[in-house]
Amino acid sequence: MLQPSIKSRPVYGTLTPRAGSEHLIVADAAGADAILDMTAIAPLGFFDKAHILYVPIEHSNRERSDRLRALEAAMFYEGPSLAAALPRLAQALANARMGTRLYLAGTEGLIGQAMKMALDAGIDHSSIETEHRGSTARRVQCVHCKGITENVTTQPAVCSHCGLTLFVRDHYSRRIAAFQGVCIDAEEPGIVPPTEEAFP
Repeated sequence: MLQPSIKSRPVYGTLTPRAGSEHLIVADAAGADAILDMTAIAPLGFFDKAHILYVPIEHSNRERSDRLRALEAAMFYEGPSLAAALPRLAQALANARMGTRLYLAGTEGLIGQAMKMALDAGIDHSSIETEHRGSTARRVQCVHCKGITENVTTQPAVCSHCGLTLFVRDHYSRRIAAFQGVCIDAEEPGIVPPTEEAFP
């Protein structure tokens, strides 16, 4: 469980099946385990009304993909990347009926981007269940050039757009689904602490 450090830092729960007309489930990598754990408490017929979008990320997640398929959800999609899956999520949200429940599980990058898309589509925040599983790598926006760097695991990190060395803050923006990165050597150029793995 990720611990909040400041108010904007997201806090995640545990996926819990809720009554609804449809269940839209989005996960990546180890997020599949959260879905599979939910099957132990899901009511009979839950997956008959479910649409699962899964992004394995690595070939090593083949077993997870097979286990998700075995749930025999009403619809199952396996995508090569989150970027490929997001348009499908947008379509599912556009077609969502009253009472649709959304479940997001996996990395913070997936949860943040899918939640932003859902909120933009008018899905009520109280209808969204989230559970963090797997990597704590961050999606970081450079506050100087506004570029987004995906899968940041180090502190400090280098902006993939402008090349500045950034201190990755715990401040999180739901509007852009990213943590904020600020230039670490702005006052003393070239004085940068050693890089460490901070978000494995």
